[in-house]
Formats: sequence, structure tokens, C-alpha cells
Amino acid sequence: MMNRLLPAIAGLLLLAVLAVLGWQWFAVPVVEIEEAAPATALPVPPVPPRLAQGRDYEQCLGMLDDDPAAAASFAIGWEATGGGDGARHCYALSRIALGHAAEGAALLERLAASTGAPAAVRAVIYGQASQAWLIEQEEQKAYDAASKALAERPDDIDILIDRAAIAAQLERFDEAVADLDRALSADPERSDAMTLRATANRNAGRLDVAATDIARALARDPDYPEALLERGIIRHRLGDAETARADWERVIELAPDSAAADLATQNIELLDAGPQAK
Repeated sequence: MMNRLLPAIAGLLLLAVLAVLGWQWFAVPVVEIEEAAPATALPVPPVPPRLAQGRDYEQCLGMLDDDPAAAASFAIGWEATGGGDGARHCYALSRIALGHAAEGAALLERLAASTGAPAAVRAVIYGQASQAWLIEQEEQKAYDAASKALAERPDDIDILIDRAAIAAQLERFDEAVADLDRALSADPERSDAMTLRATANRNAGRLDVAATDIARALARDPDYPEALLERGIIRHRLGDAETARADWERVIELAPDSAAADLATQNIELLDAGPQAK
């Protein structure tokens, strides 16, 4: 099981943003690259905080990966004997694991709104709902759930980054930049936030600002594949195809089995095909 939820979303969304928004040849029709596969990992509660404590909660959560149907049955029986929020939480997650992400997301949002748990826990549950909506490719609902999470924890850097990534997928780039500005004001060393802000600024037409952000991200982490992928896109947009190629080749070298490498490979293939590629 993953032991953190919210930071994982941003990494997946960053790749999705890069895949969907991609890059284009100058003065010719846009060349689309294939979209990265949507996130399908089951959202699970981080440690800490958890919504409930005790053996039944741990047992139910422990069944989610290997036997979600059993987890659902356990949660139903537990709820009937007073399982409360813990049982409802496990049941919602089991519905996601069984392929009913929209139902699970709605259950999670209802639970987050009704529980008397602390704000930090409510934020986590809304964050899980946001991830579940993304599984369904319901970006607006994911954004709304992330906004509810942020209302519970307004200064949470990870939630700010996640909401920014969703905003970028919705092509609301200025909103994405605003959230990332807040995140980077709190933690100026977040390479993921710098990279995502570069992507948002590039797609808003602010190439010089994007280039500055990506340079900062790579100064901190020279081998960050997503940042190298983005720098290659920026370099290509600025007319430097050869250095763009070098960046994408470096992505493939660093993380050959990653989604970033898949996107880099596609970009190189399009580069080789030339402006006539459709």
C-alpha cells in the first residue's frame, strides 16, 4: 500500500499534463502525443493521520489490495455493528478498488463532510476523493474535491500542488500558477512545483518565465526526469531541437521504464519525423 496519498497525485498529474499539452512544431499544425495512462492506484489513508483506529479498521484496510470484495463485505458487517466512520471509509475505498471509482469518490466526499474528525483527516479524505475522480477522468470534480481539501488545510503544500496540477489539466493555467506560487513561497525547494509551474507558464505563452523555473528545478535536481522532459519541450519551442533531443535522451537513460521516458521517446520520434508529421 502507498503510505502517502496527496504527494503521489502531483507526480502522476505532472506527467498527464505534459502528455496532454505536449509541444508543437512552429507554424505548422499541432502534433499530438499520446496521453499518459490515468492514475489507477487505489487511494489509501496515510499514516498519520487515519480516520479511525483499531483492529477492525486495520483488518479492513489490509484486505483492499488483495481482496477488495472481502473488504466491502467486512465493512458492511462492521458498519451494522457500529463501525461508524472507519467502516464507511473502508467501504468507500473498496468500491474504488472494485472499479466503481465515481461511487467511491462520492462516498468519500460525503464522509469527509459529515465526520467529526480533525481538519487534517478531512483534508486527506477529500484528497482521496479527488484522486478517485481522476481515475474516472472527471477533472472538474477532482478539482472541486481538492479545493475542499484545501479549505480544510489552506497552507498544505502538497494539496496546493495537486490542485494546481488538476487546474493545468483543465487548461486553467493562471489558477495553476497561483497555487504553485503559494506552494513555492512556503517551500522554495520543491522541484515538482517548479516543474509544474514551468509547464503552466509555457502553456500560458510565458516561455521565458517557464525557462527560468525549469532552470531552477534542474539546478536543485539535475536528474529529475519530469523536469528534463519539460526543459526539452521548452527548448524545442524556443527553436533548439538538438538540445531538446539531448534532454529527452537523458530522460530515457535515467528512467527507461517510466511514463516520462515513454513521452520522451514519442517526442524524439516526432522530432525525427519532421514538421510533416501529423
